[in-house]
Amino acid sequence: MQQRPPSLLGAAAVQAADAVIVLVASVLAGVDTVAGQSYQEGSGIALTLIGIGTAVALAWVAVGLSRARRWSRTPTALTQLFVGIVSIYLLQGHRYAWGVPLLLLACAGMALLLVPASLRALAAPRARGGPAPQPPPQAKAVPPKTAKSGPAKSGSAKNQPPAKTSSAKAPSAKPRPAGKRPARG
Repeated sequence: MQQRPPSLLGAAAVQAADAVIVLVASVLAGVDTVAGQSYQEGSGIALTLIGIGTAVALAWVAVGLSRARRWSRTPTALTQLFVGIVSIYLLQGHRYAWGVPLLLLACAGMALLLVPASLRALAAPRARGGPAPQPPPQAKAVPPKTAKSGPAKSGSAKNQPPAKTSSAKAPSAKPRPAGKRPARG
């Protein structure tokens, strides 16, 4: 098993902290709904359930990040971006007690995710459970087919009707280097 860098584990911890914050906010929304302080009871219940589902999803991404799963990189980056945007709104609303810690958390999470050691760990092929990625196949030059001379056998091309041709130009007899296209125009 390959060793995970501390920066990746730190990014996973920040992601887990984001999940806990969303869970706490969802529970507070649920408590306000039960206490009758929600604008509408239905929207308070929906907000609570959506928040709990989001917290579970964020925790799942944190687990994937701690295991160096490639798929966890993008959701983590988007989470940190979203937390940063929410913290800016909180700062603009003069909620410094919430906005400053969230902004620091988002910056730390993004920085830990983008450290070269974290990126290498997330880009490395899996150590077990799957084949390593294969390089793309190379195009091979195929020599042009030339007509064979000699007597025709029965059932050969001489006894069959000519094949239908398209309006495209017939290939030239001169072979071209691989990767070169014929000039058009």
